[in-house]
Amino acid sequence: MNELLEVLRFQAPKFGAELARTAYQRGLAVTLKDGTTRPIPVTATPVILEAAEIRRRAELSAKLASATLKMAEAVLNGGSREVLLSALSPLERSIAERTWKQVARLATTRVDFFVNTANQPRALEINTTIPAMQGYSDIAARTFIEVVARHFGYPEKSIHALLTLNGSNALALYRALLDGYAAERPGKLPDTIALLCRRNDAQVSELRYLAERFREFGADADVVHPDQVSGDDAFLVNGKKYELVYRHLFVRRLEETPSPWVEDFLGTVPGKKAVFLNPPNSQLEVKTTFSLLSQALDEPELAEGAGLSPEELEAIRASVPWTRRFRRGPGVGPSGEKLDDLVAAVAAEPRRFVLKRAWDYGGKAVFLGRSVGTVPYNERAQALYGAPLSWAELCERAVTDTTGGGYVVQHIVETTPEDHFVCTESGALPTSFYVDYSAYASVGLSKQPAWGGVCRGSMGEIVNIVGGGGVLPLITTEVAQKLLMAWKAI
Repeated sequence: MNELLEVLRFQAPKFGAELARTAYQRGLAVTLKDGTTRPIPVTATPVILEAAEIRRRAELSAKLASATLKMAEAVLNGGSREVLLSALSPLERSIAERTWKQVARLATTRVDFFVNTANQPRALEINTTIPAMQGYSDIAARTFIEVVARHFGYPEKSIHALLTLNGSNALALYRALLDGYAAERPGKLPDTIALLCRRNDAQVSELRYLAERFREFGADADVVHPDQVSGDDAFLVNGKKYELVYRHLFVRRLEETPSPWVEDFLGTVPGKKAVFLNPPNSQLEVKTTFSLLSQALDEPELAEGAGLSPEELEAIRASVPWTRRFRRGPGVGPSGEKLDDLVAAVAAEPRRFVLKRAWDYGGKAVFLGRSVGTVPYNERAQALYGAPLSWAELCERAVTDTTGGGYVVQHIVETTPEDHFVCTESGALPTSFYVDYSAYASVGLSKQPAWGGVCRGSMGEIVNIVGGGGVLPLITTEVAQKLLMAWKAI
């Protein structure tokens, strides 16, 4: 759909301000600690994919998520459980030890991909603790379709059909929660849903958007906070009982501001006071677990011990780049080559590798070997280790740093920046963005809802919304074709 993208680049200055303003009003924003907000940039140039490819990536994500759950269970059930548990904070560990055997369903997960230069999605990591952005992705796509359709003279009464055709992650999340609830309470659906987050959470505007959509879909939904919750045998906020709870709350935030009632609630899966379908699953999201999926391709006994299916192994083979725990000793490299010492091999070829702390948020401890000496690289090294470091020096520090479970090393995914138009309330500007693709999925439900994806862009190769960057609307080729036809009819 290069033709539509060319039209959009030409027209972006004419509708960009409205696109940015409307998306911000709907909740495409980061909330700061003082409660003020700043807009998340949205692009006038979308990512356009066939609906079948969006479904394929969601199916791939589902297989990787189920494999990750199996691998974490195998590790925690074996003699090497400290490999995962030692990465966690005290409360995270306590909750993991109490709940991991009961976790059979994951209402929502998200696998983050880079699409390489061969147009293949390569999985960088999996999110299971708070796999957010279902709301952000819908806001970006919905607002883009509405604003562009009106600008192109598309019939007003037909715009809703375009939105339906494009799909909705908020609706997929709602259906996943209802499916999981019905499995726990046969024959019933929840009348009330609580979206639990801390006050002034960075993504609270997204949660408010989701609550609005859930109410439209048929449930009474509210955003609630830990200090509001009570109840001896029910989940109560100001006397109102909630039957299902959707958590958007990092456990580490509870360590900063303790809430014994909520801590106890999070430690019971799938919940007694309310059905609770997305419990903390730090042991799954620790990148060590992800590295073991990659390692299982070379070690059949590891795959067999985790009970990985042929379909899951094929998904790993097709999409997971070579990833290993970063530690001294012999190993097998990305091309199957034998390594006398993994650390020495990584230190010798910085352009081939990325180092990532096994358990951390926001890309603060992610180092690309080929970015040595750049401002972002030096800032991260300075923040963590007190000084800018060469790649060899960083490798030496990383291999002895046990914080967050140490580091993993991953083979670099070759990707190139794309040209996009970023919108602000004052217009639209051409920008070069690295773009990722995140695909949602569920585990353990009777069927997968119609999950889509979300695309983020950043001027740096480490993409993070809260730390800067923007959201790109994801639309199907069918929707794009209809918009292009409307333009041509003007």
